[in-house]
Amino acid sequence: MKSYVPRLLDRYNTTIKSNMMKKYQYANVMSIPKITKIVLSMTSKKLRDDQKFIEKVKEDLWLIAGQRPCQTKAKNSIAGFNLREGMLLGCFVTLRRSMMYDFLDRFVNIALPRVRDFKGILPKQFDGRGNISMGVKEQIIFPEIDYDKVEEIRGANVTVVTTCRSDEEAKDLLLEFGFPIK
Repeated sequence: MKSYVPRLLDRYNTTIKSNMMKKYQYANVMSIPKITKIVLSMTSKKLRDDQKFIEKVKEDLWLIAGQRPCQTKAKNSIAGFNLREGMLLGCFVTLRRSMMYDFLDRFVNIALPRVRDFKGILPKQFDGRGNISMGVKEQIIFPEIDYDKVEEIRGANVTVVTTCRSDEEAKDLLLEFGFPIK
């Protein structure tokens, strides 16, 4: 019986690695950049007060990622933000390996085209070390979320972490994966 290999992982191993090797002339195959993890997070001021809202956020993240989310709590008290130590700030999911590639495929090919007035990912969204972070204003762009059951529109942050050394390398790698970068 053949084991399941995500489509983008197969594409990475067959074509993307060779394309990156040709373009950047790496000395070693192990130095070819790759995506190491994807972090999805949701946060809101309502999380502090409403337990039902917390459960809805967790459920949405679980549906989108296919994995149970972890809670983020405040480490320090900050009076200016009305935060106390231990207060719930948000939820996040870290995806790796095959689940990461499955999510990436759905995100690039299904979710991003559903974003209204989307013109592409801006170069300023890169952090200088080859990682990219982007905000999504509506969780309903993901195909797993049932629009009729949504009580409130919530945003999410998506961070793609790579082993690239520069933003240029990261742009080329993510373009190979199909990211719509300007």
